[in-house]
Amino acid sequence: MANVIGARIKALRQQRGLSQDGLARIFGFKDRQTVSAIETGVRGLAAAELVVAVEKLDVDLDYFTDPFRLDGEGRFSWRQSGVTPERLQAYEQIAGRWIGAYRALAAETGRQAPLMRRALGLTKASRFEDAMDAGERFAGELDLGPVPALGLASAMEAELGILVLMVDAQEGISGAACRLPELDAVLIARGEVAGRRHFDLAHELFHILTWEAMPPKHMEDASDFGGNRVEQLANNFAAAMLMPSSALREFDDCARLDMDELTMRLNAVADELRVTSSALRWRLVALRRLTKARARAIPEGALHNNGREAPPRESPTLFSRPFAELLAAALERGHISIRRAASLCGLLIEDLEELFTAHGVVCPVEL
Repeated sequence: MANVIGARIKALRQQRGLSQDGLARIFGFKDRQTVSAIETGVRGLAAAELVVAVEKLDVDLDYFTDPFRLDGEGRFSWRQSGVTPERLQAYEQIAGRWIGAYRALAAETGRQAPLMRRALGLTKASRFEDAMDAGERFAGELDLGPVPALGLASAMEAELGILVLMVDAQEGISGAACRLPELDAVLIARGEVAGRRHFDLAHELFHILTWEAMPPKHMEDASDFGGNRVEQLANNFAAAMLMPSSALREFDDCARLDMDELTMRLNAVADELRVTSSALRWRLVALRRLTKARARAIPEGALHNNGREAPPRESPTLFSRPFAELLAAALERGHISIRRAASLCGLLIEDLEELFTAHGVVCPVEL
């Protein structure tokens, strides 16, 4: 607990723009070394000191004691467009509670985190071809089959121990990766079109697999298609994972196709692979099966919604089956109350049963 409180003290200090010397004066400590020892978990906070922290720093006691919080522990990388730092920070608090609750309840119910994490041997100096090769190889190792998008989330959960959550995100937020000492998580806005969701999922997986070698930015601009080097590598990895070259052999002759035939084929194959036609177009450019000039000549409107007037109305169920299963187990064993579970999910109590049913999980209590 000392490590958790220390991390939250440090996060709050930095949020308030205080130095360790400044915080030491607030607590009445003689030097900043005491604050440093608290923040690193070497020294705990006495009960009286915790009261001082609550009063002087103007926070609730729950800030220090609630196991569902991630303040000072979770590192997020958000894929967003036009979201202010204030809005993002507010949403990060909400998202952090989902991930923090999963971590805490997993420990309570005896579910252990993976002993080892998978990692890609890539760095910022890696070539885009290296990232694409890694994407194709990873899809093969995870046995994702001919349409990798369909099995990616389940493989991330079952094979890699990554928590994947489909969420109702604020406007402008499409996804995020979160790194904790004992848990990795990916959040995806479930309101996005399927092709965009799948690409974001593969993109965030790259960040999880390369976090130590290439820590991603806290805020990534999803509208910047060029992006920085790390984001370009992530895009090449995601494209290759979802659109392996073996699935694109019918584009070997695309130089002979007229524009209408090429557009129709792009839309049809994109539908089969559950990606966007635009992403497929640039994947073909990377494979040198389509020239940049011809790719740019394709009318954007012809590829919008994979050639449809409107995208199919489909959204995955809120959160995920592993999340619902864990919540049900925690309810059954009394580790969380019905009211708190509903509040955590942003649902009414009577709607919890609907969430469990949608995931094929038996509701453990009478609602």
